[in-house]
Amino acid sequence: MAEPGVVEPGADRRWRLRHLPVLLGASAALAAVAAMVGGLTGGLTAAFGAAAGVGVTVLSYTLTTVVLARADQVNPQLLLPLGVGLYVLKFSLLGAVLVAVASTGWPGLIPLCLGIVAGVAVWTAVHLWWLTTVHARRPQG
Repeated sequence: MAEPGVVEPGADRRWRLRHLPVLLGASAALAAVAAMVGGLTGGLTAAFGAAAGVGVTVLSYTLTTVVLARADQVNPQLLLPLGVGLYVLKFSLLGAVLVAVASTGWPGLIPLCLGIVAGVAVWTAVHLWWLTTVHARRPQG
């Protein structure tokens, strides 16, 4: 029996990322829908802004997922400091980017923000669905 927090040889090291393809697929579908809705309601700029907003969310969440999965493999005690550090870094960068974009007067800012919100909602909903259905049915141990 291995020490707590140590991955045994032969253990499934990919379980931490197994949900990622489903989330990325749902996000790609959302980006397409967001672009269509943006295009229909506000033209090309809104289409780009909405799709880019979804992309910002996907990039952020994917980065967190991959970094924390790797940290958990290396040493589970890294999860809290890396998770908090990523959270602070990502929201600081997001705030700085939104302020910079807002200062330009770009008309795609509102669709960008709505795309971010939609991306967060869909990523969270699909992740919860995956955890409560697909992952919950997996044999444990």
